Amino acid sequence: MSKRVLTTESGAPVADNQNSASAGAGGPLLLQDQHLLEKLARFNRERIPERVVHARGSGAYGRFEVTDDVTGFTHADFLNAIGKRTEVFVRFSTVADSLGGADAVRDPRGFAVKFYTEEGNYDLVGNNTPVFFIKDPIKFPDFIHSQKRDPFTGKQEPDNVWDFWAHAPEATHQVTWLMGDRGIPASYRHMNGYGSHTYQWTNAEGEAFFVKYHFKTDQGIRCLSAEQGAEQAGKDPNSHQTDLLQAIERGVHPSWTLYVQIMPAAEAANFRFNPFDLTKVWPHSDYPLQRVGRLVLDRNPDNVFAEVEQAAFSPNNFVPGIGPSPDKMLQGRLFAYADAHRYRLGVNHTQLAVNAPKATTAQNYGRDGLMASNAQGRHAKNYEPNSYDGPVETGRPLSAPLAVSGHTGTHEAPLHTKDDDFYQAGELYRLMSQEEKSRLIANIAGGLSQVSREDVIAKNLAHFHAADPEYGKRVEEAVRALRED
Repeated sequence: MSKRVLTTESGAPVADNQNSASAGAGGPLLLQDQHLLEKLARFNRERIPERVVHARGSGAYGRFEVTDDVTGFTHADFLNAIGKRTEVFVRFSTVADSLGGADAVRDPRGFAVKFYTEEGNYDLVGNNTPVFFIKDPIKFPDFIHSQKRDPFTGKQEPDNVWDFWAHAPEATHQVTWLMGDRGIPASYRHMNGYGSHTYQWTNAEGEAFFVKYHFKTDQGIRCLSAEQGAEQAGKDPNSHQTDLLQAIERGVHPSWTLYVQIMPAAEAANFRFNPFDLTKVWPHSDYPLQRVGRLVLDRNPDNVFAEVEQAAFSPNNFVPGIGPSPDKMLQGRLFAYADAHRYRLGVNHTQLAVNAPKATTAQNYGRDGLMASNAQGRHAKNYEPNSYDGPVETGRPLSAPLAVSGHTGTHEAPLHTKDDDFYQAGELYRLMSQEEKSRLIANIAGGLSQVSREDVIAKNLAHFHAADPEYGKRVEEAVRALRED
């Protein structure tokens, strides 16, 4: 069997891939050596800008299967029948560190699911925590700057981390999650995933519901202590990637059961706290979990760069029956995610294999741009409406309209009767066992005690005192003890 011929990018055969062309046996190299110049030029351009957040990631393909009837709440086609299966791609990630960071670190984890539905791709972009640090997207760049490497020292600084949190009392709930036992998952397989935001479902009759997504791991929750995490990160910085890859390769397919909480839209306005506040959870006693289906991952990508690094998730990729809510953080991300991908990957990133629809075909009037492959043929027009049988609008909105009122301008979110930045953080603390509380206190004190300014420490301590008097007292004593050593 003859071997395939190595060629240049233009398809010409390569005579010698071991030696560069030169002026004589020992002379300088020649500019005419197309193969050499092409290889070096392409090598210089192999990397693209990494994600500012969620840079370090892993991913896999699989399927989502509906197990329960939810047609009374949404007319989304991929959820319309028990037993219906939809292909998915899932990307897991750490949030704050760069592409070269370790997996086993104390950090939230991204949990993004791309459903390749028959009505287009639906991207559900969430985390492994049901809440987040802030509730307004205008604070997001500042928050991430405080968590990333300092411009002067080039490393993450406790002063920056805790100074931001000192000025963001709404972060207390997420800080309690992050510093608790679930702050370092043992693997991507052993953690839950959450949509985190509030979304809207609309049924066939036009009734609107607000929903929160919960992917519960079928493998069980497993986490690492701070000491175990440090040891794991030193032994294998790629520990979560290794675990996911090897599990799927040996036929151990990780799975999650999807549940939703469902709130009739009419109940949102008078709920005791703002249901669209990303720093809060909906109590299960108010809105119990309802099972929807099962997510299974069973195939590894063939090329991590092409399929994981270039995977582009955007929360504004909705399908009929699903839409946004007034969640301010979600509203900001509807723009920011897609814009980040246009910057990193180009305006035609949706044509890449991992991002393109699989169960349907994209048909629109987008043309040209870098790496365009959407010429459409000589008779296709790039405007609409037209007289040439081009694709047309349906006139059917994807979701129900959101009611709006009032004046334009910058507004704080309207207060509900029980809106509070600290109550749910205290509830989470009080749910913990004594051993869990002790580990939480140690994790918080370990970072807060390194802060150089006493006023920043005091502001953070006030947040923990407000969440729960015992919580605040124990953190304060632990910080004092570490600073006196």
